[in-house]
Amino acid sequence: MNEASFLDHYDPTAYEKPSVAVDLVLMSIVNGTPAVLLVCRDAHPFQHCWALPGGFVGIGEGLDEAAHRILADKAHMGEAYVEQLYTFGAVDRDPRMRIVSVAYFALLPAASFTAALKAASDLTLAKLFVPWAGETGGMVQAHSADGKTLALAFDHDAMLGVAMLRLRGKLDYSALGFALLPELFTLRALQDVHEAILGVRLNKPAFRRRMLDRGWLEPTGERETGASFRPAELYRYRNPSEGGE
Repeated sequence: MNEASFLDHYDPTAYEKPSVAVDLVLMSIVNGTPAVLLVCRDAHPFQHCWALPGGFVGIGEGLDEAAHRILADKAHMGEAYVEQLYTFGAVDRDPRMRIVSVAYFALLPAASFTAALKAASDLTLAKLFVPWAGETGGMVQAHSADGKTLALAFDHDAMLGVAMLRLRGKLDYSALGFALLPELFTLRALQDVHEAILGVRLNKPAFRRRMLDRGWLEPTGERETGASFRPAELYRYRNPSEGGE
């Protein structure tokens, strides 16, 4: 039997098939605290609980295509760079049936969520509470604006935990934190981002020396405006791989 004959006689119903979903972990920093975009579910299961924007992958749809469709349809956001975070496949993660979810992640400035939050009343940018230090790992809670713990659907508390663990693990050796800053920023603003993600206070001179030594920062010669004291110098991110003189 050749391959063509094998495929002609192949029975696709011979094995049970799990469904595949995509969930989006769209994070930011709000008032010095990590935050994530959540949607309130209006149907069972987990009705009235909060969930990451997500949905099933169509039979003729790639994972990346599904992620960008959900970004537009569920998160009400335009194009953003999202990357695969982790695949969640616990047998009992969804009470309906066997569903494997591929989580995608993006780190975005808080202003990027403004239009989405105005367009959809079922969306919120919830602050995250990380109950573990460093890179210990574990589940993460989401809190409302008044500090109440939000009930999360499915295993989305675990997804948020993996996202925070990834963030903390990559922050020191990658340019991830610059996604939360405007084109021109102060070293104080950069340190604020790192402290919010890491959940600790950093030594100011040591942090600045480390950032400058990385070659990521390009001084602009400009200074911030509106400062009550001596205005701080403004920098921009420089990708070391692009070279330069």
